[in-house]
Amino acid sequence: MTHLNCFHCLGYSAPIHPVKRSIQNGRYGPYLKAGTDSRTLTSEDQLFTITIDEALEIYSRPKERRRGVAKPPLKELGKDPGSDREVIVKDGRFGMYVTDGETNATLRRGDTLEALTLDRALELLAGRRAWEAENGPSPKKARKKAAKVKAGDTAPTLTKNTVKKAAKKKVAKKAATGKAKKK
Repeated sequence: MTHLNCFHCLGYSAPIHPVKRSIQNGRYGPYLKAGTDSRTLTSEDQLFTITIDEALEIYSRPKERRRGVAKPPLKELGKDPGSDREVIVKDGRFGMYVTDGETNATLRRGDTLEALTLDRALELLAGRRAWEAENGPSPKKARKKAAKVKAGDTAPTLTKNTVKKAAKKKVAKKAATGKAKKK
């Protein structure tokens, strides 16, 4: 059934929007797709019962992430004089933390939201920056930075060179017992 037939069955004469829209049941459940934008449906029953008006209403709402909409900051402390960025306190998955938009620093056990000052926040951020300078960035930050592609480079393909680089299986050697065979 084409999308034109679907519109005709629902009582519409022609598609309302020129963007190709579809309802699909994917690996993680049912969802709506319009161009590159997709939205999750609440149940598989909606695959057969959703109307165009309901679909448009779903698209009118902001897109929800896995953990929901981002939480607002708990407290705004002021601007960092060094970077001129706003320093705020947020509540995350692993507790409260201070961030300037680039560096995040977890609050220590003795720190409370009410007693936290801009000076203490800057001290925590400076400690985190020093730790990153000494130990390297966190694994997530290191993973995000991709190698720069030179002009003319293409994606690697499976060639003789790649096959040669594959690790060969090593045959396990039997340990010598030290005993000589008697004849």
